[in-house]
Amino acid sequence: MLTRPRDREVTCHASAWVVDSDKDVRLKVCLHQTADDFRTVHHELGHVYYFLSYRTQPPSFRGGANDGFHEAIGDSIALSITPEYLKRIGLIQQIPPTQADLPLLLHTALDKIAFLPFGLLIDKWRWEVFSGKVKPADYNRAWWELREEYQGVAPPVNRSETDFDPGAKYHIPDNTPYVRYFLAAIYQFQFYRAMCQASGYTGPLNRCSFFESKEAGARLRAMLKLGQSKPWPEAMRVMTGEDKADASAMVEYFEPLLKWLKEQNRGESLAWTVNANPLLSK
Repeated sequence: MLTRPRDREVTCHASAWVVDSDKDVRLKVCLHQTADDFRTVHHELGHVYYFLSYRTQPPSFRGGANDGFHEAIGDSIALSITPEYLKRIGLIQQIPPTQADLPLLLHTALDKIAFLPFGLLIDKWRWEVFSGKVKPADYNRAWWELREEYQGVAPPVNRSETDFDPGAKYHIPDNTPYVRYFLAAIYQFQFYRAMCQASGYTGPLNRCSFFESKEAGARLRAMLKLGQSKPWPEAMRVMTGEDKADASAMVEYFEPLLKWLKEQNRGESLAWTVNANPLLSK
């Protein structure tokens, strides 16, 4: 399913499926001709190619090295959607100059960097609920306290325990662990840098496209076909030469933007004070 059916209600939350644990792979998405959906397709196809790569493993090993790996694959390939790549496939006519990178990097950072605290706090809330540290009478208060601590945001109107704001996030009522997305936000830049290195690219990381690089593809496939047959640090080493999560690739990718932001924010306070919020009541 690639578009919303006209004859019935469906859940359009994008997902990828392997139906027969072999070659019957499918996408369930409701696509539009937008840049966001272009990236969504890359993300979901990352799952699909992982399914196909580890399908020859014993059933117990048919899965990502850890859940973060599965979520990172398609996004790491989507990072290779650079202006040079878009020109090569005929979607744009001219490659923008390097000074045009800043708006694009800022847009990407608002997606990737701003996501990190949210990606972490969702499972922090879930874990505290499951452990009993947060009681039912404080579910909503605990949610907004984490939102304030990690994101610096507060509810716009009065909230109480008659509200259940965490439930507005699909993965909470669906009981889908979320730290996988936090880890994937870091892994994807590691994977991307590794494939750029394998392709022989030496320029600014944010300008790299490994399109049509057999060497980058071989590096990726060597990791994908392992599935869960090796501990995730060993799968990471096959892909990147490293055996732990490392955010330095993310920092390198955003280096031009980081340099510009430091200059723009010179003399500004870059933090917030966490206080008891008057909009949260019992």
